[in-house]
Amino acid sequence: MNEQNIEISCNNLTERYRFNKVAKQASGSVLYYAGDAVLLAAIAIDPKPVDEDFLPLTVQYIEKAYAAAKIPGGFIKRETKPSDFETLTSRIVDRSLRPLFPKGFHYPVVLTITVLSADPKIDMQVAAMHAASAALYTSDVPLNQLVSAVRLGKIEDEVLINPTLIEQKDSTLDLLVVGSGSDVLMIEMCVNASQNEYIQQVNELEEDELLELLDIAQGAILEATNIYEAEFKVAKKEEIPLALAEDKEDTELYDFITNNYKEAVEKAVQSMAKSERSQELKAVRQRIMDDLEAKNGEEADKGLVSKMLEAYKKTIVRSLILDKNIRADGRALNEVRPIDIETNILPSVHGSCLFTRGQTQALVTATLGDSKSSQAYELIGSKNSLYETFMVHYNFPGFSVGEAKPARAPGRRELGHGNLAKRGLEPTLDLHRDGIIRLVSEILESNGSSSMATVCGGSLALKAAEVETEKLVAGIAMGLVTDGEKYAVLSDIMGLEDHDGDMDFKVTGTADGVTAMQMDIKLGGIEASVLKDALYQAKEGRLHILNIMEEALDNLKPSTALPSSVDFEVDSTHIPAIIGKGGAVIREIIEKYGVSIDIDRDSNCVKVTGDSKEGVEGAKAFIDTITSAPVKKQMVYEINKQYAGKIKKIVEFGIFIEMPDGYDALLHISKVAKERVNNLGDRYSIGDAIDVIVLEQKGKKVELCTPAYLF
Repeated sequence: MNEQNIEISCNNLTERYRFNKVAKQASGSVLYYAGDAVLLAAIAIDPKPVDEDFLPLTVQYIEKAYAAAKIPGGFIKRETKPSDFETLTSRIVDRSLRPLFPKGFHYPVVLTITVLSADPKIDMQVAAMHAASAALYTSDVPLNQLVSAVRLGKIEDEVLINPTLIEQKDSTLDLLVVGSGSDVLMIEMCVNASQNEYIQQVNELEEDELLELLDIAQGAILEATNIYEAEFKVAKKEEIPLALAEDKEDTELYDFITNNYKEAVEKAVQSMAKSERSQELKAVRQRIMDDLEAKNGEEADKGLVSKMLEAYKKTIVRSLILDKNIRADGRALNEVRPIDIETNILPSVHGSCLFTRGQTQALVTATLGDSKSSQAYELIGSKNSLYETFMVHYNFPGFSVGEAKPARAPGRRELGHGNLAKRGLEPTLDLHRDGIIRLVSEILESNGSSSMATVCGGSLALKAAEVETEKLVAGIAMGLVTDGEKYAVLSDIMGLEDHDGDMDFKVTGTADGVTAMQMDIKLGGIEASVLKDALYQAKEGRLHILNIMEEALDNLKPSTALPSSVDFEVDSTHIPAIIGKGGAVIREIIEKYGVSIDIDRDSNCVKVTGDSKEGVEGAKAFIDTITSAPVKKQMVYEINKQYAGKIKKIVEFGIFIEMPDGYDALLHISKVAKERVNNLGDRYSIGDAIDVIVLEQKGKKVELCTPAYLF
């Protein structure tokens, strides 16, 4: 197939796609151009399917240092571990493309997106999404659907479609929507705090405004995908024949379970605890196998029985919800599980919160640090290192779900959940705060929505560490079950409902609106009316949780481990005295009182931080004695005039003379007399009065001699 060059202008983006130019042995590839950015997206497929019942899709977004004319920093001069931004971008592309693959597609697919040339004005996540979609659509993989990504920003009430990265810095909104045609497949959203006339604003979005923005994004996606589909057809390869795996179904066995174990399965599904439910279903499976063996005289296929029982269990879960409005744990559709909150339970930690909601439990800790504790990172479009002053780290150990597996480095899921919690909480923090904040969420038990428990526990842990926040933030995970005609929206979904449902929709916010949102659809898309119901039901649940969190603040006890700090201004003329010669004075204060001291010369502000209040107060008192002393201003001496001085110190190369204003000046040995002087100690003693003549003065440098030297 000949090379195809296609240029498209849509939604404030001008893009160019070159097909069949490079990576021709891949199943599909494209060179994507936007501004000075160039990305290569290539797809490879293994024609041998896996035996497991899942889609083995791997997405890798890779930024090369040479793309920004850089050499990798550190000891190893090549790209190694992916950055958080690369990992999160890979996750966004994966979540958006995965719903396009049909059921039964079990062929390993690897999609690699490589940044070959960077442009600091181009949104690399949108670029990666479009490059990946174009490569997949025009490949020989039998898929006939593509996607488009639209990012919305907001500056002074003006909504921007696909703002540049420079515009995004001033935007109070970051809303990324990915869809295909009129279907929305994935949403990532957060707000950015702003300050107007010295009043900080969190900039939460109310539900109606959010729906209007999603409607704008949906229209832009429909326009873009129609254009892409029309333009890319000429570059589409001939599809390779790939058979979809058929469900290993046994209708006779399914009917046998339906007719004989309906009550047993319903009872197992409605067991209150996750572990009890699992044990009950295992017991039902064993009964089925025993009955089949007795009936047929041969051992039953355990794998097939498990599959059919799982399929029937899913049917029961969904039918109970849709037909009877009954959830597995007996809750109403809009009911939130019981919540228990304990704060500052760890005596040596700056702030802590144990947040329990049903069978999901997060222990969130807050640690405060100075500016030296910030996390340095780089973006491919930035020339200098950037620094993260608010970190949220999410950990998901195996024991939280009863699995016997060792702890490993955080994966994509852990990074994604931590990033969602950070985006939900950050708008409530002081924009001009000093120091560094690190939240760590240890998931101790998980049965749905551990990321939202991290948000709730994190907001309270910040309060427990006496961090100034504008408002409390709560998070809730919503679910959806639909049969195409009827639908039910579920509040605070547990693991079973996430697994057997059709949507995972996470919303964080304050009492006044939404601060962050993440949505993944397992269906082809979601209707606006359903999304509206989900948003308003999420608001109801969020306000319920916030009320409980407010009550927990009434019982909040301050942590005894909190560091003490004090900020104060000093006269700029005192700063050299606080630092001392060669830093001697400031080192003495730090060692004596066990504190750290930061001095901002631009604002003349001194910040003292320490582990004890006594140490901080002592250090401040010491500095106050320095700043209360009058600053000696050096006299401007008259050249060739004689002054009465006093010998302060005698050294081998001269004498330090205390001048009338208290300033110390050096009388060099060569300027003592006309003849050579070998030993100054034979002539002078410390404390003697001495007359000196000023020969020259340049700032603080004063050149002296004795009258004997001149006359």
